[in-house]
Amino acid sequence: MLGIVALALGLVLIVEGLVYALAPSLVEKMLFALRAMPPEARRILGFLSIVSGLCLVWIAILLGV
Repeated sequence: MLGIVALALGLVLIVEGLVYALAPSLVEKMLFALRAMPPEARRILGFLSIVSGLCLVWIAILLGV
Protein backbone atom coordinates (compact mmCIF):
# COMPACT_ATOMS: atom_id res chain seq x y z
CA MET A 1 0.00 0.00 0.00
CA LEU A 2 2.82 2.40 0.87
CA GLY A 3 4.37 1.71 -2.52
CA ILE A 4 1.19 2.74 -4.31
CA VAL A 5 1.02 5.96 -2.29
CA ALA A 6 4.66 6.72 -3.08
CA LEU A 7 4.01 6.00 -6.77
CA ALA A 8 0.96 8.28 -6.82
CA LEU A 9 2.80 11.12 -5.10
CA GLY A 10 5.76 10.67 -7.40
CA LEU A 11 3.54 10.91 -10.47
CA VAL A 12 1.87 14.04 -9.13
CA LEU A 13 5.25 15.65 -8.52
CA ILE A 14 6.41 14.74 -12.03
CA VAL A 15 3.33 16.27 -13.64
CA GLU A 16 3.54 19.39 -11.46
CA GLY A 17 7.24 19.75 -12.21
CA LEU A 18 6.65 19.39 -15.93
CA VAL A 19 4.06 22.17 -15.87
CA TYR A 20 6.42 24.55 -14.07
CA ALA A 21 9.42 23.56 -16.21
CA LEU A 22 7.73 23.63 -19.62
CA ALA A 23 5.16 26.40 -19.26
CA PRO A 24 6.03 28.85 -16.47
CA SER A 25 4.16 31.70 -18.18
CA LEU A 26 1.03 29.55 -18.33
CA VAL A 27 1.31 28.97 -14.58
CA GLU A 28 1.46 32.74 -14.03
CA LYS A 29 -1.65 33.25 -16.17
CA MET A 30 -3.46 30.49 -14.31
CA LEU A 31 -2.55 31.99 -10.93
CA PHE A 32 -3.76 35.40 -12.10
CA ALA A 33 -7.07 33.84 -13.22
CA LEU A 34 -7.42 32.06 -9.87
CA ARG A 35 -6.82 35.31 -7.97
CA ALA A 36 -9.61 36.93 -9.99
CA MET A 37 -12.09 34.19 -9.02
CA PRO A 38 -14.19 34.56 -5.88
CA PRO A 39 -13.30 32.17 -3.04
CA GLU A 40 -16.51 30.16 -3.45
CA ALA A 41 -15.71 29.48 -7.11
CA ARG A 42 -12.20 28.30 -6.13
CA ARG A 43 -13.73 26.07 -3.47
CA ILE A 44 -16.12 24.51 -6.00
CA LEU A 45 -13.21 24.02 -8.41
CA GLY A 46 -11.31 22.27 -5.63
CA PHE A 47 -14.22 19.95 -4.84
CA LEU A 48 -14.65 19.14 -8.53
CA SER A 49 -10.95 18.28 -8.70
CA ILE A 50 -11.29 15.99 -5.69
CA VAL A 51 -14.30 14.21 -7.18
CA SER A 52 -12.55 13.84 -10.55
CA GLY A 53 -9.47 12.40 -8.85
CA LEU A 54 -11.54 9.97 -6.81
CA CYS A 55 -13.35 8.82 -9.96
CA LEU A 56 -10.02 8.21 -11.71
CA VAL A 57 -8.70 6.24 -8.73
CA TRP A 58 -11.92 4.20 -8.62
CA ILE A 59 -11.65 3.41 -12.34
CA ALA A 60 -7.98 2.41 -11.87
CA ILE A 61 -8.98 0.07 -9.03
CA LEU A 62 -11.74 -1.46 -11.15
CA LEU A 63 -9.20 -2.06 -13.94
CA GLY A 64 -6.96 -3.87 -11.46
CA VAL A 65 -4.16 -1.37 -11.15
